[in-house]
Amino acid sequence: MKQNPASDARLIKKYPNRRLYDTRTSTYITLADVKQLVLAHEAFQVVDAKTSEDLTRSILLQIILEEESGGVPMFSSNMLAQIIRFYGHALQGMMGSYLEKNLQAFMEIQERMTEHSKGLYGQQFGPEAWAQFMNVQTPMMQNMMNSYIEQSKNLFVQMQDQMQDQTRSMFSNFPFGPGQGPGTRNKG
Repeated sequence: MKQNPASDARLIKKYPNRRLYDTRTSTYITLADVKQLVLAHEAFQVVDAKTSEDLTRSILLQIILEEESGGVPMFSSNMLAQIIRFYGHALQGMMGSYLEKNLQAFMEIQERMTEHSKGLYGQQFGPEAWAQFMNVQTPMMQNMMNSYIEQSKNLFVQMQDQMQDQTRSMFSNFPFGPGQGPGTRNKG
């Protein structure tokens, strides 16, 4: 999705009556239509018709909410609670980047598997065959993902340990005694 208006991005205006107007087709559209744009990888931007405020994220969140409400949810209540806890936390920016990079890695794995399956089974490997393949491969995929997550967690812990060591090293040259780091008062 593009955050700035561009000539190649489809512009959708949201009016006060909550209707969405596609300026390319000159028609009113629904959230389901916007979802189809996402699925088609089409660049678009949703703006408030009066203020020109970018509402793209808000509309995407509405689509996610509708998807989560019907069918099989992707996010557990625990996961959503964990995400909420990161808002306002010092690591909020890092968490967003971490989730985005992991999702991108997951998509790349999916693309490679799709290409590999086409190479093995040809173009006739349609959605039904893919579903059967994934049912057989689900335990293997879960093990791969668990392994990936464990490696990612270990890498994060190592990075955190390195940052703590660098901080200790940086502050070791200051004249603080034990328990007298920055932000503590000398009780003498």
